[in-house]
Amino acid sequence: MRYSWNEIRARAHEFARKWAAAHYEKGETQTFYNEFFHIFGTERRSVGRYEEHVKKLDNKNGFIDLFWPKMLLVEQKSAGRDLNQARDQAGAYFDAIKDSEKPRYQLVCDFQTFELLDRDTREEVRFTLPELPQHVERFGFIMGVQQRSFRDQDPVNIEAAELMGNLHDALKDSGYDGHDLELFLVRTVFCLFADDTDIFARDIFLNLLEDRTAADGSDLGNWLSHLFQVLDTPEDRRQSNLDEDLAKFPYVNGDLFGRPLRIPAFDSSMRAALIAAAQFNWSEISPAIFGSLFQSVMNPKERRAAGAH
Repeated sequence: MRYSWNEIRARAHEFARKWAAAHYEKGETQTFYNEFFHIFGTERRSVGRYEEHVKKLDNKNGFIDLFWPKMLLVEQKSAGRDLNQARDQAGAYFDAIKDSEKPRYQLVCDFQTFELLDRDTREEVRFTLPELPQHVERFGFIMGVQQRSFRDQDPVNIEAAELMGNLHDALKDSGYDGHDLELFLVRTVFCLFADDTDIFARDIFLNLLEDRTAADGSDLGNWLSHLFQVLDTPEDRRQSNLDEDLAKFPYVNGDLFGRPLRIPAFDSSMRAALIAAAQFNWSEISPAIFGSLFQSVMNPKERRAAGAH
């Protein structure tokens, strides 16, 4: 399970303190980035290579300071050096890399200043080493948390809203409504995201729904209620005889699963709606965009206006 952002920010504070006096490119770069990747709980050697040879378009040899194929190119300079030159050099390396390995992100750095470019969105951010803790989420890709560009009208977002809308409507029509319904859907959406984004072990939520719940949906509400309790319980405080399929789920810190809910009653069609949502690939959905789409989930007229029907 990946570190929380609070933990990552604390690690970034310590990293910035430790490297406040760093300045020499050749002597300190590799240790600097080994420890930089440790901020995010990632071993640099498992993803990136130092001094990657590349034949530039002018037929001259070059060496990329740090190269992670398809993900990241780093051009490092000594403190105080011209980062414009570093940016030009990084661009020359990028142009020479074969298309199948061109990275999305480009970082130029002189130990004390960072310039990160997202080549997909063309968004660029510049900040100092002491400001790193405020910008760590920009580096979420290091641990598999990608920033994506989404629009409310993207078909994949509309489909996600419709899937959850079907479940919302069925529960509401059955008499399960109000704040319990809203919180139940928020918890369910978290589980759907977690199942596809490595917060949970892959597909354990889907497998629980498909393999352990009755086809008529009669026991689904009880399974979900028990799951929410498990997610709110640290592993070392769980019962030793807890069902193994529930024990696979990690503890989720915070208040999301803390409040008890009325247990919803499901039937076969409602179970099918939830399983259909779990079979959808939620890793392609932007959590920020889904926040706005969630409002339309709660209102069928808005879903139709958004093109979901």
